[in-house]
Amino acid sequence: MTRPATTLLFTAIAPTIWGTTYIVTTELLPGYSPMTVAMLRALPAGMFLLLIVRQLPKGVWWIRSLILGAMNFSVFWSLLFVSAYRLPGGVAATVGAIQPLIVIFLAAFVLGNRIRILSIVAAFVGLSGVALLVLTSSASLDSLGIAAGLAGACSMGIGTVLTRKWQPPASLLAFTAWQLTAGGLLLLPVSFLSVAPHEMPTFINLLGLLWLGVIGAALTYILWFQGVARLDPAVVSSLTFLSPVTAVLAGWIWLHQALTPFQILGAALVIGSIWLGQSDLSAIRHLGKRVALAMRASIQGRRTAGE
Repeated sequence: MTRPATTLLFTAIAPTIWGTTYIVTTELLPGYSPMTVAMLRALPAGMFLLLIVRQLPKGVWWIRSLILGAMNFSVFWSLLFVSAYRLPGGVAATVGAIQPLIVIFLAAFVLGNRIRILSIVAAFVGLSGVALLVLTSSASLDSLGIAAGLAGACSMGIGTVLTRKWQPPASLLAFTAWQLTAGGLLLLPVSFLSVAPHEMPTFINLLGLLWLGVIGAALTYILWFQGVARLDPAVVSSLTFLSPVTAVLAGWIWLHQALTPFQILGAALVIGSIWLGQSDLSAIRHLGKRVALAMRASIQGRRTAGE
């Protein structure tokens, strides 16, 4: 396996694990304020990584860490929860799935990347797949919820592009620690305002927080930022389509929720969009020619056999 393929595989682990957030929150952390969970997911993970690296930002990196922490965590998660509260889950997920399209154009403007037609097509295919996965015919719309979902997608899109643009003179571990800590600190006042009274955390609650913080934040964002640094932002952003696939599969496996043929088709479209987004147009043309030649040879063989 080549290095880009290995990087892509490891980066894909992050959004796949993020897809478990919904089931972990609802099943292991019932009654907790979403913003409190978001803060507890980011801040302890960031401080834990800081204790490991023992390195703080210097100079301009204080400001950049705050900006990236806000875009990737504080603003994104806050708007995500607003969208989730005001919209059915399927609509919120579908609105958020526009992020890869945003990243394509932002990367062209900020980084000077070439806009590839395949990337745009792949983004629309993935968006269609997410809609089939999670959107229901009874879904209702709310203008504020849709606006929050779009703004949240823009926030993470900006964070993804700026993370690629601003590569620090520090290790990936330190870079992740700075952003998680900054994002968690910015979430503190919001979490205090939205705190909900509940009993002392149980062992199950602690397991949920441990999963979301250590696995769902510290580990996954190290993998994610590594992918952002090495791969095209459009390719990395397309991997976020894996989150709703994981969420649906988790509900099917653990909550015994029904899996319809449309959802299976949606999952197939998502996988296809990720392959299409990182493929080369010439390679697809070559594959098409090979398929056409094989079909032609098969037809000629049947004619010869008939004669």
